[in-house]
Amino acid sequence: MTDDHGGRVRTTDETLADRFEEHRPHLKAVAYRMLGSLAEAEDAVQETWLRLGRSDTADVRNLGGWLTTVTGRICLDLLRSRTARREQPIGEDSTFVPDPVVRPLSAVDPEQEALRSDAVALALLVVLETLEPAERLAFVLHDLFAVPFEDIAGIVERSPAAARQLASRARRRVQGATPSAERDLARQRAVVDAFLAASRAGDFEALVAVLDPDVVLRADAGEKVRGLAVSKLVRGAREVAGQSLLFRHFAPYARVALVGDAVGVVNVVDGRLVSVMAVTVAGGRVVALDILADEERVAALDVPDLASLEPAHPTAPDDPGSPGDLDGRGA
Repeated sequence: MTDDHGGRVRTTDETLADRFEEHRPHLKAVAYRMLGSLAEAEDAVQETWLRLGRSDTADVRNLGGWLTTVTGRICLDLLRSRTARREQPIGEDSTFVPDPVVRPLSAVDPEQEALRSDAVALALLVVLETLEPAERLAFVLHDLFAVPFEDIAGIVERSPAAARQLASRARRRVQGATPSAERDLARQRAVVDAFLAASRAGDFEALVAVLDPDVVLRADAGEKVRGLAVSKLVRGAREVAGQSLLFRHFAPYARVALVGDAVGVVNVVDGRLVSVMAVTVAGGRVVALDILADEERVAALDVPDLASLEPAHPTAPDDPGSPGDLDGRGA
């Protein structure tokens, strides 16, 4: 179709598609925080697009709000279905680690980082996994995206006051489980470097010194690796230090990267990503290590330009060992 001057006239469907694409990054950010899965977040956003195509939005004044509400409903249904399928609920003793967003540290502009829709602490996603579906939705939509409780109430089919209570309950759990993390990337990097240096040197006491006394190491290798369940949860500085000493054998494969919104470590073997470790730093010490080493999920991560990731150390140890088990893949 052309106009009177020979130019192409855009159809209503094309205009709606353009408007949807403007909101896509926001919708994916909402879905990612709701679900903790990059693949499921993409699916939720795609389902939102399909529902938009089937709906009459002629009277919708705030398309962004309408799309956010639809995405919230889709995510809530997915969370409820996921919860119903699990034999055991995910709690504080779970080894489940959500999908991290991984990017080269060198590409980060600290002044712009807070504006990125995918910049979210993996430690926060871990805590969100422990919430009930309605609590998670209320907290994510209100506290992270400023959605009014009146809109949230319609999604969870409760009153605005009840929706407020859901968010309040979730907020208390989140605040109680997540420390006030260091935000400065340079200071994060210094602590991560000290942790890796102590690991490579096999210096147990130096490792204990850089770890918070209540540090938690969570390693998620999926259901099974080579027929053996190897996911693990370790608490306490001396216990985690004992696990971390194994990292020295895998130093040649370690690269620093931005994992979520913080400095972390990934292992790259023969050009292939095999594990991701998020590091949470608070008070100058490591308070949490969250490792994703599930082969299938790691392979599905979209990490731009692995070759550009900076080595975590300038030289390799004399005996690098083999990256064949969980601890090697753990960072």
